[in-house]
Parts: sequence; C-alpha cells; structure tokens
Amino acid sequence: MSSHHRLPIFITVFFLSAQNVTAGEIDDFISDGCSQFPNGTFTQKNLWCDCCITHDIAYWQGGNLKLKKQADKDLRACVLNKTNNFLLANTMYFGVIIGGLPIFPTWYRWGYGWRYGRGFKSLNLFEKKKVEEKLKNYYTTSNPNTYDFKHPVKLLIEKKLQLFLPKRE
Repeated sequence: MSSHHRLPIFITVFFLSAQNVTAGEIDDFISDGCSQFPNGTFTQKNLWCDCCITHDIAYWQGGNLKLKKQADKDLRACVLNKTNNFLLANTMYFGVIIGGLPIFPTWYRWGYGWRYGRGFKSLNLFEKKKVEEKLKNYYTTSNPNTYDFKHPVKLLIEKKLQLFLPKRE
C-alpha cells in the first residue's frame, strides 16, 4: 500500500480516537431533588420530587437545545399531573428555562455532569455509552424511593462547621 493511501486511514483513526479522548468523562449522576425549589408540600414533602429527579437525569447528561426544551416541558407535565396546579407547574417550568441554562456555573445547569463550558452539544456515541453506564450504576447502587438529599450549599456549610466543632474520639 502506498503512503498516500495510509494517510487517510491514519487521519480517520486519529480523529475517532481523539473524539473519544476529548469527550471527557461524565461525573457520576447526582441529584438534590428540586434544586432551589421545594420537593413537595408541607404535608407531602416529596410529592413531585421524582419529576425533578427525572429532569435532573436529562440535565446531568445534557445535549442539544431541543433536548433541554423537551426535558423542561416534561417536568412541567409531570408536576401538573401530580398536583393539578397550573401555577406551580408553570412556575417551575419558567424557572428551569432560564435558571438551567448551561451558561451558569451551577450544579444544576444543563449538562452539569460534564465540565463547565460544554453548552448545547449533542452527545456522541462514546458519550452516550458513558451516560448509560453511569445511569446503570446509579440505578443499581441507589434507592430510588429515598428522597433524603443534601443540598450542595448545606453540605458546604456542614463541612465548614466541622472546623469549629471539637473532634470526637
């Protein structure tokens, strides 16, 4: 085989392997329930929390703008189905439309499983496989019926408080 035929093969192999390397690693899936919003009512503390966890799965893995719009609509429909409260469902919907944009460096932004700056980028096959692996691990190691979340700000405060508390022996 002449050297000019090997070059396209080398470029193709390099491109495919570089795509996998630059894809980066997605963090393990985590959820704090309904970020910056109650998980339910005073009497039913986790009434719509499962809607938020499903929404968090979509936000964690990210993707293109069309997927974000669908995830936000699905959240609104789920909350409306659970509560029959249009005001509540629309309040949450409009909150995530703006507050979940990938431009914000928050733990609840679109694509929060990836490094900040990914934006509205579709997942390639390698990334989709990683997402499937992480979700499979999440479902096999967590109890989906438990909604005992530690808000990231609460965790930070607890960690800082440990500095001032006497050590237990």
